[in-house]
Amino acid sequence: MNSLQKEIASCRLCADRFAATETAHEPRPVVWFRSGTPILIAGQAPGARVHVSGRPFTDPSGDRLRDWLGIDEAVFYNRSLVSIVPMAFCFPGYDARKADLPPPTVCGQTWHDKVLQTLGDVRLTILIGGHAHKYHLNARTSVTETVRNWRDHAPRVFALPHPSWRNTAWMRKNPWFQADLLPVLRARVQEVLND
Repeated sequence: MNSLQKEIASCRLCADRFAATETAHEPRPVVWFRSGTPILIAGQAPGARVHVSGRPFTDPSGDRLRDWLGIDEAVFYNRSLVSIVPMAFCFPGYDARKADLPPPTVCGQTWHDKVLQTLGDVRLTILIGGHAHKYHLNARTSVTETVRNWRDHAPRVFALPHPSWRNTAWMRKNPWFQADLLPVLRARVQEVLND
Protein backbone atom coordinates (compact mmCIF):
# COMPACT_ATOMS: atom_id res chain seq x y z
CA MET A 1 0.00 0.00 0.00
CA ASN A 2 1.15 3.51 -0.72
CA SER A 3 0.85 6.24 1.92
CA LEU A 4 -2.59 7.44 0.74
CA GLN A 5 -3.96 3.89 0.77
CA LYS A 6 -2.60 3.41 4.30
CA GLU A 7 -4.16 6.69 5.44
CA ILE A 8 -7.55 5.66 4.08
CA ALA A 9 -7.27 2.14 5.50
CA SER A 10 -6.67 3.58 8.96
CA CYS A 11 -9.37 6.29 8.71
CA ARG A 12 -11.73 6.54 11.68
CA LEU A 13 -13.54 9.77 10.80
CA CYS A 14 -16.95 8.10 11.02
CA ALA A 15 -16.42 5.89 14.10
CA ASP A 16 -18.98 7.76 16.21
CA ARG A 17 -21.46 7.91 13.32
CA PHE A 18 -21.21 4.15 12.70
CA ALA A 19 -21.47 3.34 16.41
CA ALA A 20 -24.81 5.20 16.45
CA THR A 21 -26.30 3.15 13.56
CA GLU A 22 -28.51 0.10 13.93
CA THR A 23 -25.47 -2.07 13.08
CA ALA A 24 -23.17 -0.28 15.60
CA HIS A 25 -20.12 -1.35 13.61
CA GLU A 26 -16.52 -0.18 13.52
CA PRO A 27 -15.07 1.54 10.45
CA ARG A 28 -13.41 -0.84 7.99
CA PRO A 29 -12.35 1.08 4.87
CA VAL A 30 -12.24 -1.08 1.75
CA VAL A 31 -9.35 0.30 -0.31
CA TRP A 32 -9.09 -1.03 -3.88
CA PHE A 33 -7.23 1.25 -6.28
CA ARG A 34 -3.87 1.62 -7.97
CA SER A 35 -2.21 4.38 -9.93
CA GLY A 36 -2.23 3.82 -13.70
CA THR A 37 -5.42 1.76 -13.75
CA PRO A 38 -7.27 2.19 -17.07
CA ILE A 39 -10.76 1.55 -15.62
CA LEU A 40 -12.31 3.30 -12.63
CA ILE A 41 -15.52 2.10 -11.03
CA ALA A 42 -16.88 4.90 -8.85
CA GLY A 43 -19.52 3.44 -6.59
CA GLN A 44 -21.54 4.49 -3.57
CA ALA A 45 -20.31 2.63 -0.47
CA PRO A 46 -19.54 -0.94 0.57
CA GLY A 47 -22.46 -3.06 1.74
CA ALA A 48 -22.59 -5.33 4.79
CA ARG A 49 -21.07 -8.33 2.96
CA VAL A 50 -18.21 -6.22 1.64
CA HIS A 51 -17.63 -4.89 5.16
CA VAL A 52 -17.03 -8.51 6.25
CA SER A 53 -15.03 -9.64 3.20
CA GLY A 54 -12.87 -6.54 2.76
CA ARG A 55 -13.23 -6.84 -1.05
CA PRO A 56 -15.56 -4.62 -3.08
CA PHE A 57 -18.67 -6.07 -4.69
CA THR A 58 -18.44 -9.52 -3.07
CA ASP A 59 -22.19 -9.87 -3.19
CA PRO A 60 -24.95 -10.46 -5.78
CA SER A 61 -24.70 -6.83 -6.94
CA GLY A 62 -21.06 -7.53 -7.81
CA ASP A 63 -22.11 -10.55 -9.87
CA ARG A 64 -24.60 -8.39 -11.75
CA LEU A 65 -22.06 -5.58 -12.25
CA ARG A 66 -19.46 -7.99 -13.67
CA ASP A 67 -22.12 -9.31 -16.04
CA TRP A 68 -22.97 -5.75 -17.12
CA LEU A 69 -19.28 -5.11 -17.81
CA GLY A 70 -18.70 -8.47 -19.52
CA ILE A 71 -15.70 -9.36 -17.33
CA ASP A 72 -14.94 -12.12 -14.86
CA GLU A 73 -13.68 -11.89 -11.28
CA ALA A 74 -10.04 -12.29 -12.33
CA VAL A 75 -10.19 -9.11 -14.41
CA PHE A 76 -12.52 -7.26 -12.03
CA TYR A 77 -10.22 -7.79 -9.04
CA ASN A 78 -6.98 -7.13 -10.92
CA ARG A 79 -5.94 -3.76 -9.47
CA SER A 80 -3.67 -3.14 -12.44
CA LEU A 81 -6.80 -3.06 -14.61
CA VAL A 82 -9.67 -1.89 -12.40
CA SER A 83 -9.76 0.56 -9.49
CA ILE A 84 -12.89 0.68 -7.34
CA VAL A 85 -13.35 3.99 -5.56
CA PRO A 86 -16.67 4.49 -3.77
CA MET A 87 -18.03 7.76 -2.45
CA ALA A 88 -17.47 6.29 1.04
CA PHE A 89 -14.88 3.61 1.75
CA CYS A 90 -16.77 2.10 4.70
CA PHE A 91 -20.13 0.41 5.08
CA PRO A 92 -22.42 3.26 6.28
CA GLY A 93 -24.70 0.89 8.24
CA TYR A 94 -28.44 0.41 8.40
CA ASP A 95 -31.14 2.56 9.86
CA ALA A 96 -33.83 1.21 12.23
CA ARG A 97 -35.80 -0.14 9.24
CA LYS A 98 -32.73 -2.09 8.00
CA ALA A 99 -32.35 0.23 5.02
CA ASP A 100 -28.89 1.23 3.82
CA LEU A 101 -27.73 4.59 5.08
CA PRO A 102 -26.27 6.98 2.48
CA PRO A 103 -22.49 7.33 2.17
CA PRO A 104 -21.25 9.93 4.66
CA THR A 105 -20.26 13.02 2.67
CA VAL A 106 -17.21 13.59 4.86
CA CYS A 107 -15.57 10.52 3.31
CA GLY A 108 -15.87 11.76 -0.25
CA GLN A 109 -14.87 15.27 0.78
CA THR A 110 -11.80 13.97 2.58
CA TRP A 111 -10.53 11.29 0.21
CA HIS A 112 -12.14 11.22 -3.24
CA ASP A 113 -10.21 13.99 -5.01
CA LYS A 114 -6.92 12.79 -3.51
CA VAL A 115 -7.53 9.28 -4.84
CA LEU A 116 -8.55 10.52 -8.28
CA GLN A 117 -5.34 12.56 -8.52
CA THR A 118 -3.23 9.46 -7.80
CA LEU A 119 -4.98 7.34 -10.44
CA GLY A 120 -3.62 9.27 -13.40
CA ASP A 121 -5.20 9.08 -16.84
CA VAL A 122 -8.22 6.81 -16.40
CA ARG A 123 -9.56 5.83 -19.81
CA LEU A 124 -12.98 4.61 -18.69
CA THR A 125 -14.99 5.72 -15.66
CA ILE A 126 -18.09 3.79 -14.67
CA LEU A 127 -20.36 5.63 -12.25
CA ILE A 128 -22.57 3.44 -10.08
CA GLY A 129 -25.65 5.09 -8.56
CA GLY A 130 -26.90 8.57 -7.84
CA HIS A 131 -24.22 9.60 -5.34
CA ALA A 132 -21.47 8.94 -7.88
CA HIS A 133 -23.49 10.63 -10.64
CA LYS A 134 -23.85 13.78 -8.56
CA TYR A 135 -20.19 13.91 -7.60
CA HIS A 136 -18.61 13.10 -10.97
CA LEU A 137 -21.16 14.59 -13.37
CA ASN A 138 -22.74 17.21 -11.14
CA ALA A 139 -25.97 15.45 -12.12
CA ARG A 140 -29.14 17.22 -11.09
CA THR A 141 -31.51 14.74 -12.68
CA SER A 142 -32.85 11.42 -11.42
CA VAL A 143 -30.76 8.27 -11.77
CA THR A 144 -33.05 7.17 -14.60
CA GLU A 145 -32.57 10.40 -16.55
CA THR A 146 -28.82 10.47 -15.94
CA VAL A 147 -28.47 6.88 -17.14
CA ARG A 148 -30.84 7.46 -20.07
CA ASN A 149 -28.51 10.26 -21.25
CA TRP A 150 -25.45 7.97 -21.18
CA ARG A 151 -24.43 8.97 -24.71
CA ASP A 152 -23.71 12.51 -23.45
CA HIS A 153 -20.65 11.18 -21.57
CA ALA A 154 -19.62 8.05 -23.47
CA PRO A 155 -17.15 6.63 -24.36
CA ARG A 156 -15.04 7.90 -21.41
CA VAL A 157 -17.81 7.87 -18.78
CA PHE A 158 -20.85 5.63 -18.33
CA ALA A 159 -23.47 6.35 -15.67
CA LEU A 160 -25.24 3.21 -14.41
CA PRO A 161 -27.88 2.46 -11.81
CA HIS A 162 -26.78 0.47 -8.80
CA PRO A 163 -26.65 -3.24 -9.72
CA SER A 164 -28.59 -4.20 -6.59
CA TRP A 165 -31.41 -6.75 -6.79
CA ARG A 166 -33.62 -3.86 -5.65
CA ASN A 167 -33.23 -2.40 -9.16
CA THR A 168 -34.55 -5.47 -10.99
CA ALA A 169 -37.95 -3.77 -11.43
CA TRP A 170 -36.16 -0.65 -12.72
CA MET A 171 -34.43 -2.75 -15.37
CA ARG A 172 -37.75 -4.24 -16.49
CA LYS A 173 -39.25 -0.74 -16.80
CA ASN A 174 -36.22 0.50 -18.76
CA PRO A 175 -35.40 -2.18 -21.36
CA TRP A 176 -33.22 0.28 -23.31
CA PHE A 177 -30.61 -0.13 -20.56
CA GLN A 178 -29.87 -3.75 -21.46
CA ALA A 179 -30.63 -3.39 -25.16
CA ASP A 180 -28.75 -0.18 -25.96
CA LEU A 181 -26.33 0.81 -23.20
CA LEU A 182 -24.86 -2.51 -22.02
CA PRO A 183 -23.60 -3.73 -25.43
CA VAL A 184 -21.76 -0.43 -25.95
CA LEU A 185 -20.36 -0.51 -22.42
CA ARG A 186 -19.11 -4.10 -22.80
CA ALA A 187 -17.43 -3.24 -26.10
CA ARG A 188 -15.78 -0.20 -24.54
CA VAL A 189 -14.52 -2.24 -21.57
CA GLN A 190 -12.94 -4.74 -23.97
CA GLU A 191 -11.45 -1.96 -26.06
CA VAL A 192 -9.79 -0.40 -23.01
CA LEU A 193 -8.57 -3.73 -21.63
CA ASN A 194 -7.11 -4.83 -24.95
CA ASP A 195 -5.37 -1.55 -25.79
